[in-house]
Amino acid sequence: MPDARPAADVLALPDVAAIRAAAARIAPHVHRTPLFTCRSLDAEVGAQLLFKAENLQRTGAFKARGATNAVFSLSEAEARRGVVTHSSGNHGAALAYAAARRGIPAVVVMPDNAARVKLDNVRRHGATIRLCAPTPAAREAACAEVERETGAVLVHPFDDPRVIAGQGTAALELLEQASDLDVVVAPVGGGGLLSGTAIAVRSSSPATKVYGAEPANADDAARSFRSGRVEPLPCAVTLADGLRTTLSLRTLGAIRGGVEAVGVASEAAIVRAMRMFWERTKLLIEPSSAVPLACLLEGTLEVRGARVGIILSGGNVDLDRLPWQS
Repeated sequence: MPDARPAADVLALPDVAAIRAAAARIAPHVHRTPLFTCRSLDAEVGAQLLFKAENLQRTGAFKARGATNAVFSLSEAEARRGVVTHSSGNHGAALAYAAARRGIPAVVVMPDNAARVKLDNVRRHGATIRLCAPTPAAREAACAEVERETGAVLVHPFDDPRVIAGQGTAALELLEQASDLDVVVAPVGGGGLLSGTAIAVRSSSPATKVYGAEPANADDAARSFRSGRVEPLPCAVTLADGLRTTLSLRTLGAIRGGVEAVGVASEAAIVRAMRMFWERTKLLIEPSSAVPLACLLEGTLEVRGARVGIILSGGNVDLDRLPWQS
């Protein structure tokens, strides 16, 4: 179905001033996450890697930033109506958390095959869950139904300038914590994090390149980046469930305007990177977080000799279904 919104609304993006305003707005509600290094991982890829640990963020993922900025940007009249979103888990938990902090109701539409740990995370923060078929159309239809029934305000997981501005605060922090970065790498699903990262880095450190990373089994962003149009994502089978999402016109515009390249990683490389990271850093990350390192290990993004910031997007892992368990 064609998007009925005016073109300006569909394509509008935050600027770095909006990202800085978001950083001030969300500061009381989110963590300023640390950086970690690992010499043995540096040796594996031939670069100096600095990992921004958003796996240690509130609700276990960077999504707390965008959701909190969106919720605390609402007027009092809007907030009274509550909020709704669709999510495979991390954005849903983030919106539930932000809504609870503001004292308003939240409904999260989730696919019926969502990981148990992510369902539990949403419930723990007090949101109402509605399950639906695991397709974009079903998610959007269920959200629209909630909007009609309750008047709730939609906070889209990535196609929202307020969300993108909030996600961009992770890159701003990274640049403050680590000077002279040659490259920043972020995973890409719907593109909210990568869009905010591109805007923040382009404005604050224009000599630094920004790369996206995604699973080869869900490579719509790489294809969209090359073609200049939003490419469809067929039913994708990948461990990186948080990246099984298609770009929007808005995020594609941001990525095409500020990203140097989008690499892809095989499922085997994602498992290898995730396990290697757990073993060597003793930090728990989810498969989506492992995708940037997987791209570096497979060489689909070239960073040899560079100083590289990598945003670890989340750490919500179903410990009963680890990818290396038989």
